[in-house]
Amino acid sequence: MELPAFDTLDLELADRWLTVWFNDPARRNPLTAARTAELLALAGHLADRRDIRGVVFRGRGGVFSAGGDLKAFQAAFQGQADREAVRRASLEGGAMFNALARLPQFTVMVIEGAAMAGGLGLAATGDLVIAEAGARFSLSETRIGLTPAQIAPHLVARLGMVVARRLMLTGTMMDAPRAQALGLVDEVVEGEAGIAAALVRTRADLAAAAPGAVAAIKAQLALLPGQTPEERATFAADSFADRMLSAEGREGIAAFFEKRKPAWAQGEDD
Repeated sequence: MELPAFDTLDLELADRWLTVWFNDPARRNPLTAARTAELLALAGHLADRRDIRGVVFRGRGGVFSAGGDLKAFQAAFQGQADREAVRRASLEGGAMFNALARLPQFTVMVIEGAAMAGGLGLAATGDLVIAEAGARFSLSETRIGLTPAQIAPHLVARLGMVVARRLMLTGTMMDAPRAQALGLVDEVVEGEAGIAAALVRTRADLAAAAPGAVAAIKAQLALLPGQTPEERATFAADSFADRMLSAEGREGIAAFFEKRKPAWAQGEDD
C-alpha cells in the first residue's frame, strides 16, 4: 500500500519503520493548520497499517517544533478573529494530538533543537522520547497569555499531575537532562550518531513484539482513564480473549513451544 503524499510532511519508509519529517525548518517547524490537518490524515492512514511496526517523528533542520503558528494567531491577538473559528482550530489540534497518541504503531519522538509549547505536547504523545543533548523544552503558553489547553491531558498522562501542573503554570525552560529527570524524555543522546544508535536499539527491541499485540495494548491504555473498574475488567477480558484466539497469538504460542522466533520477529508478513 502506497503512502499518501503531503506538503508539510516528508515520509520515509524503510524496514517497516516510517519516519515522518516536519519540513519547514526556516520557521522552526510550527504546528500550522495545514500540518495539523496532514498529521490527522496520516494518523487515519496508519490506523490499519500493521505492516508498519513503528513511526519516528522528527523535524528538519535540527529543530523538532516551536509549537503553534503564532503568525496565524495574530488576528486573534489583535481582536479580529471569530471566537468560533478559534474554537474549531483548537478542536482540530486536540483531535490531532489524540490521534497520534492512539496510533497502533510504536511511536518515537526525536527531539533536536527545541520542543516548545504544542511541540512539547506533541512529544508527550510518543511512546518513546529521545532527545539530543542540546535540546530545549518549554510549555511557554502562559508567558504569552495563552494556555496549553489541548495538550494538558497528554502532559498529565506522561508526567503526572504535580509535575505537569508546575510546568504548565510556570512555562519554565528546561534542558534535555532536566526533561529526562522529570520524565518527559526517556533517553538523552549526543548528536546525530547518538540518535541513530538509539533508533537502531529501539527497532531491535521492538522486533520481538507482535504488532497486533502492541496495537491492542495501546488501545486499552488509551481508554483506561475514562473507564470504571468494571469496564476496565470487561475490556481487558475481551482484548485478552481476542489476542489468545488470534492468528498472531497462536503463532506466538507455537513459536514458544517450538523454541523458534515467531514470524514477526523474522521479518515475515503478519
